[in-house]
Order: sequence, then C-alpha cells, then structure tokens
Amino acid sequence: MTTSIIAIETPSLGDRTYLAHDGDVAFVVDPQRDIDRVLEAAAAAGVRITHVFETHIHNDYVTGGYALAQETGAAYHVNAADEVSFERTPIRDGDVVEVSPELRVRAMHTPGHTFTHLSYVLEGEEPAVFSGGSLLFGSTGRPDLLGEAHTHDLVRHQYSSARRLAAELSDDTRVMPTHGFGSFCAATSTGGDTTASTIGQERLINPVLSQDEEDFVADTLAGLDAYPAYYVHMGPANAAGPAAADLSEPERADKDQIRRRLEAGEWLVDLRNRTAFAAGHVPGTFNFGLDGQFSTYLGWLIPWGTPVTLLGESREQVAEAQRELTRIGIDRPAAAATGRPEDWTDAPLATLPSATFADLAQVRHHRPVAVLDVRRAGEWRAAHLDGAVHLPIHDIVTRMDEVPEGEVWVHCASGYRASVAASLVAATGRRVVVIDDNFGLSAEAAGLPLVSEAEQVSA
Repeated sequence: MTTSIIAIETPSLGDRTYLAHDGDVAFVVDPQRDIDRVLEAAAAAGVRITHVFETHIHNDYVTGGYALAQETGAAYHVNAADEVSFERTPIRDGDVVEVSPELRVRAMHTPGHTFTHLSYVLEGEEPAVFSGGSLLFGSTGRPDLLGEAHTHDLVRHQYSSARRLAAELSDDTRVMPTHGFGSFCAATSTGGDTTASTIGQERLINPVLSQDEEDFVADTLAGLDAYPAYYVHMGPANAAGPAAADLSEPERADKDQIRRRLEAGEWLVDLRNRTAFAAGHVPGTFNFGLDGQFSTYLGWLIPWGTPVTLLGESREQVAEAQRELTRIGIDRPAAAATGRPEDWTDAPLATLPSATFADLAQVRHHRPVAVLDVRRAGEWRAAHLDGAVHLPIHDIVTRMDEVPEGEVWVHCASGYRASVAASLVAATGRRVVVIDDNFGLSAEAAGLPLVSEAEQVSA
C-alpha cells in the first residue's frame, strides 16, 4: 500500500496543511482554522483521520488542530513542553507514533522558529519531513516572532536545527514546510520553485546548509523586516485551543446600516479588485481586494477589535473573505452587503484616479506632486524614487499625519498595496492618485530617477 501526501494550500497566508494517508487512515499536520477543507480532502480520499500533529504554536494563524481532533476523535499531538490550556497527547523529541503499519512518524526537536518547535519525519521507503517553520524551501522560518530578547538565541537554534535535519535525514527525504509560500513567517524570500523539494535539493540551494553559522546569523538578522501586527494575538489563541470557524452567513446590512457604521468609525471593507474600486465606491470605505493577501493586510492594519462590514459583489465573495478572516482570529463580520456600490449608498460614489509611472513622469514636468512609497523597508532600501516619502503600508493608519499635504501619488511594487493605502488616505479627504503599475519594470523605464541605499551611503 502506497502513502499519499496531500497539500492543502492557503495562498493568502502563504501556508500549507498536509494530509498524509495510506488509503485507510490519515494524519494531518498543521491544519488551518477552517477544518472543513481537511475533512473534505479526507472524505474524497476515503480515509479516517486518527492523528493530528502541530509543529509549533503558530504565530500567523489560528490553528484548526484542536477543533479537528475534537471533530474526528483523533489524537492531538502537541509538544509536551508547550504551555496550553487544553488536553493534548504530549509528544517529545524522539517519540515515534505508529499511525498505521505504513505511517510511522518520528518527532524531532527543531527549535529556531520557536523554542519548542518540532518537525515530524514520516519514515519508510518514501520518507518525508514535515518541517513546519524550521527548514523551508530555500530559507528558514524567521526567529524573531517571540520578541527581540529571544531573536539571537533562536537564529542560532534555527541554524543547528536545519543542520540536524540535513545530517539525520536522507537526501531523498521530501521537505514539507508549513510556511514559505509568501508567508511572513519566512526569514528571507524563498524564491524559485515552491512546488516540491528534498533534503538533497536544499543542500544545494538553501543558505542555512551552505553558509557558516556566523554568516547565516548575520544575513538572517539583516534581512528581517516588519511582520503583521495581528501575530501577537495568534499564540494566545492557539494555546487556548480555539474552536472551529463559524462560517454561517453574517447579518445583511442595508444602506442605512452601512451609513451608521461608517459614521461610528467602523471599517467597511470593499472586497472588489482595485480597478472596480477605483471606478466607483462608497466614500469612506477601504479597498482590500480578495485578489491579493487580503487577510494578511487587513489583519495587519485594522485596530484589533474594530467591527468589520464586508462589501462584495456576491455572497460567494463575502463568504471567501469571511473564511479568510476566521483564519486570523477575526471570527465574525459585523455585517455584509452584496451587489454594486449603488446598492450600498444613496450618496454620490467616490472614485480613485489611477495612473502609471509614465504618467507620474509626465505630471512631474507640469506640477509638483508628492509621491508616497508604501513598500516595506527592505524594498525601499534596494531602490526608490528620488524625492519620494516612505511610509510602509503597515504604518499608514497610525502615521496618517505624516502623509504629505496636497496631491499624493501612492505606489508599491505592483499596485495591490498602493490601492489599500490610497483608499485609507482618500478616506481622510486628501487628493490621491494610485499608481497601478509595476515598480521594477516601469519606474526606471519611465525616466524617473531612482536612489538605492548603497548610492546614499557612497554619497
């Protein structure tokens, strides 16, 4: 009987859950909050889930592990050293779990992402390691999520853990990380192919397996950038044993309720893509399109606990957004509305002018405009427009008074974050243009002068 491993993707968070089975029974590693996806995958494969494994107490999402174990009766394996408030099946370094004769799982202590992080080795003829936030494709999990006081210890643990995996596992062992597919839990960009990897491939491409320790530590620490503010809420939620997501339909909001919620300072989030939002939207609403990292950026920017009303083109769009939000602990939208902006307000619709970098180059010849760059610090250091103001998107809400006066042109790397930020700025009454264009391909080509940190230092 062969072993199958099914990866269940969560692209908006850059994470993966795994369902491994032998055709009869299955185990799950690092399930997301919306466990219906895991249950459907198990049902489609015709298998019973008997064991659930957590690699660590997650910082980037609310786990579905506890709820899945409760639903299926599976043993819930969580590190014995983790302080949790629920009953679990404690597991430690070296413990072996016989899920079935074909599914033999060995725990390995691989600290670095957290102090108690475990990886799980599926032994046998086709070995695999579920490496969680330890060894990623071309990278490692970031070591700073437990606070600055622990970062220097954890980055060295991460180095040792990756080296242990490489030393003890065969080159043909498949690497199955939870993070690293756009997740902010990765220490550096994973880059390249993220479909599959092995220990042997990681030996060739992963810096942690080619650099000496001091170089790895220095490069990792230098590459760390900001991570989403909502992360601080995830660990406590996961240690408490969160319930399954409530995906029932939210209350429907009419025009009057939408107006009242806006007046109360609540967040009304337009889920449509940035082109549709730019063409017409309810004044005061914010654009977090479902075509990007919706939950990551909404969770990062919103003052935690602020009621959220979702505005979408269809019930399906609202349901997708609601599912995304439950994964980061925003359990229930305050309300929702569907249709067109004309269905949501009697007031005249607002528009958000959009442009390209070539348009910016032309405009600068005729009148002064402020340019607001909302990319992350690392992107800014690599190259930015001469004269631009840098205000990372995650700071835009708390530092709105630093947005320049007058007409403001907002850009990021490709347009998604620029639209989010521009909608927030526009809601304050400022004149805003969103640059919906690719910075890397178009800014310099348009003749706009660029500056890099290296050039600034040499000057």
